[in-house]
Amino acid sequence: MSTLSYHILVVGAGPAGGAAALAAARMGMRVLMVDRRRAVGLPVQCAEYVPRMLVGTLGLGTGFVVQSVRGLRTHVDGQPVRETAAPGFIIRRDALDRALVEEATAAGAHLMLSTRAVKRIDNNTVLLKRGDGHEFLVEAQVIVGADGPRSTVGRWVGSINSNLLLGLQVTVPLAVPHELEYAEVYFDRDIYGGYGWLFPRGDTANVGLGCKPLPRGQETPNGLLRRFVAGFAAQGKVKNDPIRRTGGLIPAESLRKAVHGNVLLAGDAAGHTHPITGAGIFPAITCGEMAGKWAAQSIIDGNTKVLENYDEEWMDLLAGSLAHAHKRRLEMDAGWPDFPHIIPRCWIAFPEYHDRRNHSLAKHSTRLG
Repeated sequence: MSTLSYHILVVGAGPAGGAAALAAARMGMRVLMVDRRRAVGLPVQCAEYVPRMLVGTLGLGTGFVVQSVRGLRTHVDGQPVRETAAPGFIIRRDALDRALVEEATAAGAHLMLSTRAVKRIDNNTVLLKRGDGHEFLVEAQVIVGADGPRSTVGRWVGSINSNLLLGLQVTVPLAVPHELEYAEVYFDRDIYGGYGWLFPRGDTANVGLGCKPLPRGQETPNGLLRRFVAGFAAQGKVKNDPIRRTGGLIPAESLRKAVHGNVLLAGDAAGHTHPITGAGIFPAITCGEMAGKWAAQSIIDGNTKVLENYDEEWMDLLAGSLAHAHKRRLEMDAGWPDFPHIIPRCWIAFPEYHDRRNHSLAKHSTRLG
């Protein structure tokens, strides 16, 4: 069996993996990035909204941007209750992923698609398997796990996402192309522990829902999504003619370490996704870049303790918001039977969400209006 040698092995070629590989390659590291998929960014498993400031800081141009949105409109039980200024972009997620990976390979990183990380042989050796069945070993001083919510690398080090929401989405034509300027979210008691969305993307829209597993006896998630889309079609917003369907899992985790010896986790694999909104692109790219940087620096310094700086840096940036969101996630899960009174405490558009004082569900009596 052949053995390849690299400084850093990155498992996963999504935003976190692409950003990690790019950062490390720019620091002169020999980087191998592998992904089990046959094409970078496909299939798309994302609502494709990003905050405006992210695009400006990436330095990747705007070729992946579909349209801008002025803000966020929140609906509860079908009624608009809040409009929030939140400038952002709806993007082509596959194009963003490709842009990151292309920058990484241009910087010197190697990419292997249709390649799975099968087994960790020892601290520095990983068994990989290509789609054609060929197996080979890779030796690497640092391993970055950026392989999604059911991370194989995370499982190797005992870091497993246990609280996962189901995300389902269709892309449908807008009834009037380029008409919508706001991203829209919808809270409905049937979308258990989550919400639905309509995000405009030029002449189409992404319509989806993210929720906890539905209680026994309720309609299936796919049935709920079909009814959700049909409602927009009846309003004359969209045409009920799906162009693309996708689905996936969304971590809703509490904070935990992302450094495990010489293994670093980033993005969904580390539970960096926002437990309430499900937003994951910004933390994936940001934390991926940090992981790649500290992986490279540890090799340059010849000191694995340098890797601990990764946990310190990403926690300094994100721990406060993610810990608060996880607290609200627990409140939402426990308080869903009191829908819609729980929504203001558990959705970012309301001032009650940002109140850091302790409140019991029994004392909470805020109503929408």
